[in-house]
Amino acid sequence: MRFMAKAVAAALVASALTPQAAMAGANGFTLVNATGKALTGIALRRTGSSDWRAIGGGASPGASTAIGFSDPDCAFDLQASAGGSTAVWRGVNLCEVKSVTLHLDASGATWAEYD
Repeated sequence: MRFMAKAVAAALVASALTPQAAMAGANGFTLVNATGKALTGIALRRTGSSDWRAIGGGASPGASTAIGFSDPDCAFDLQASAGGSTAVWRGVNLCEVKSVTLHLDASGATWAEYD
């Protein structure tokens, strides 16, 4: 019995020490355009970096589009042209989500909702 308790404890410690990043990561999502404007030139970058990577051509207002990519990180900034100006959604968590709904209000404020 004592051996079983030690084995269970060792397994728990080992799993606690396993880096979460190895188990996490972004693996594609559905982008939902709730901005009320057409989005074009959709791109993303890892939060804190400066390298934008194109991920989609566009999305009409109210439309959704599948975005396929894979990355070990979770936090990204998304960028798109919306009605003639560039909008950026900062710190979007793309891990363990099925869809990301992008919002943009008249003042230019951006926010994202997750499903």
